[in-house]
Amino acid sequence: MVSTAKKIGLIINPIAGMGGAVGLKGTDGKDTLEKALSLGASPRAPERAREALDMFFRCGTEAFFYTCPQDMGENVLKEYTKEYELVFPHFKEKASSRQDTLRAAKRMEELGVELILFAGGDGTARDICEAVGLRVPVLGIPAGVKIHSAVFAVTPKKAGELAARFLDGKVRNLKESEVMDIDEEAYRKGEVKARLFGYLLVPWERSKVQCRKSGSMMTERVVQQAIAEEVVSTMDEGVLYLLGPGTTVKAIADRLGIEKSLLGVDAVLDGMSLGRDLAEKDILKLLDEYPKVKTVVSPIGGQGYILGRGNLQLSPRVIRNVGKENIIIVATPQKIASLHGAPLLVDTGDSSLDMALVGVYPVITGYREKIFYRVEA
Repeated sequence: MVSTAKKIGLIINPIAGMGGAVGLKGTDGKDTLEKALSLGASPRAPERAREALDMFFRCGTEAFFYTCPQDMGENVLKEYTKEYELVFPHFKEKASSRQDTLRAAKRMEELGVELILFAGGDGTARDICEAVGLRVPVLGIPAGVKIHSAVFAVTPKKAGELAARFLDGKVRNLKESEVMDIDEEAYRKGEVKARLFGYLLVPWERSKVQCRKSGSMMTERVVQQAIAEEVVSTMDEGVLYLLGPGTTVKAIADRLGIEKSLLGVDAVLDGMSLGRDLAEKDILKLLDEYPKVKTVVSPIGGQGYILGRGNLQLSPRVIRNVGKENIIIVATPQKIASLHGAPLLVDTGDSSLDMALVGVYPVITGYREKIFYRVEA
């Protein structure tokens, strides 16, 4: 059975989402988990995993599972199949921890799984990203309080269906999708401090968006190259360009033939790199030297933020120096389609600046192609 069936990994973070119902905005940290339990929080992730597995097995996909003991996978999975094997016999401590998630994902990679399906939130996604990077396709079942990363299916049922379609070869596209790192302590205080942690390779079902010229959707990478060509062809001499994080903006640096930090903000002048992975103070120093400046940003994460998520180096002070009219937004049609009509968003931490940034902006979506899209705070 192991040799003929598709290999899939299943990881359940049993405590993901428990803090939401009791108002704790997450369960990162032992003290917070204990508080959630004392307030009567109950496990949410196992039920979300059941919804996904129910749909997966309804699709009739022949698969062999590798999973974790007890509430990290086995307890739910054995309700559906006997065709599974544990990647380790017991947890490192009495209860499961992120260390178990890390070693489970690494072991699944060693075993050659074609997909890791996990139930959790941003914290779980971050752990799996740390463990396997872009080497193994991964798909998230949304179960956590914080779902800012773009690696989750819309619903658990959609996760199960997409996992089955991917293993059956009906979905072949894989997309490098953002994993966000959220400061949970700040989140509990009503602040969202997020940075782009990395990328996971996620099965992607094509949206019904067509390329005007060809009548069929180009691949994401080709579209990014077209966007890069457009941006580079319109760059002005003597203007400092601040390139934000993300794969679409990185394509611009690739077109210029310079290295780009995938997760950071870099500076470019006349096609030459002036600095990589810059902090706010580094950017402000450059702005003192080069008064003419533009910044190129792309929506980060699954919610369409162009400022305030993953690019905090572009602080309110930096953005005020740059000016609203010098913000260049780039996005693939696929990214725009994933918003389902919702606006692009800003959350700089300065409410007056956020309101000043509200408006309709041109968004570069290809070579000589742009749309006009609303930005809200």
